[in-house]
Amino acid sequence: MSIINLLSSSLGVRNDIPNQKLALEIAESENINALEELVENLQSNKDKKIQSDCIKVLYEIGYLKPEIISAYLPVFVKVAGGKNNRLIWGCMIAINCITDIYPDKVYQFLSEIIEVIDKGSVITKDAGVGILAKLATLKEYSEDCFPLLLEQIKFCPDNQLGQYAEKALPCINSENKQGYIAILNSRLLLLEKESQKKRLKKILTIKNAY
Repeated sequence: MSIINLLSSSLGVRNDIPNQKLALEIAESENINALEELVENLQSNKDKKIQSDCIKVLYEIGYLKPEIISAYLPVFVKVAGGKNNRLIWGCMIAINCITDIYPDKVYQFLSEIIEVIDKGSVITKDAGVGILAKLATLKEYSEDCFPLLLEQIKFCPDNQLGQYAEKALPCINSENKQGYIAILNSRLLLLEKESQKKRLKKILTIKNAY
């Protein structure tokens, strides 16, 4: 049976339970034929619901076993450069998963990823910041990626600020912490919600950024 027939939309189900179940089965079996079929339909199927289900299954697999979707990194980057917002942020989540184990491969697509982040929705930017933060923790990529991460923190919406600042904490060291702290202090002055202020103040007192 075709994997496509097991997707939520093919089954007429209006939730992602079949997709999540399928992702678990593929991750456990490492079914390469199923992966190939999902990736092919992600790129070429004319049914947007099928495409949406395909990327859902693929990034759910990425959460569980990113190494088996890593070969499709160039595909995810290409699709993320398209116009379908659901596919864009789904692909960025998949790329974020791959960054956990193959940061060197993801770094090769840094310029394309930044372009997607700059044009992307909130969910796209969330995944993009995750990618940048993971790359910036590595010495060989920090010089390029940490300033890009700071830029996202500096200009992100207030609702995302705490999350992005927390994601950056593992990147902070004695050489770069002053710029990080300066941006957080400048953003702190402009926050209106007390909950957001409290979260940022807590981050500023963590010893990694103190």
